[in-house]
Amino acid sequence: MNQPQTQKQNLTSKESEKSLKKLDLTTKKELAKVGMAVSMGVLVLSGFNTRNKFSRNLHIISGAALVGLSYYHTKLYENKKPKGQI
Repeated sequence: MNQPQTQKQNLTSKESEKSLKKLDLTTKKELAKVGMAVSMGVLVLSGFNTRNKFSRNLHIISGAALVGLSYYHTKLYENKKPKGQI
């Protein structure tokens, strides 16, 4: 009796993994924007107190996250035209 129940749980977990992999482009863009906003906020707030080690490290990490998310966001908007076309 437990076996069908575990199979059902496995199917639902596999379906949820597939749905996460199949995020549409607009959702990816929105997630990138939210990530950039959060990292920008952390960057600004941690910039006020860079004297202690934790804030300094948080400032560096959030700056790197902002750069990475900006690059990812830019790549999402890139044209998909073949080379040679204008």
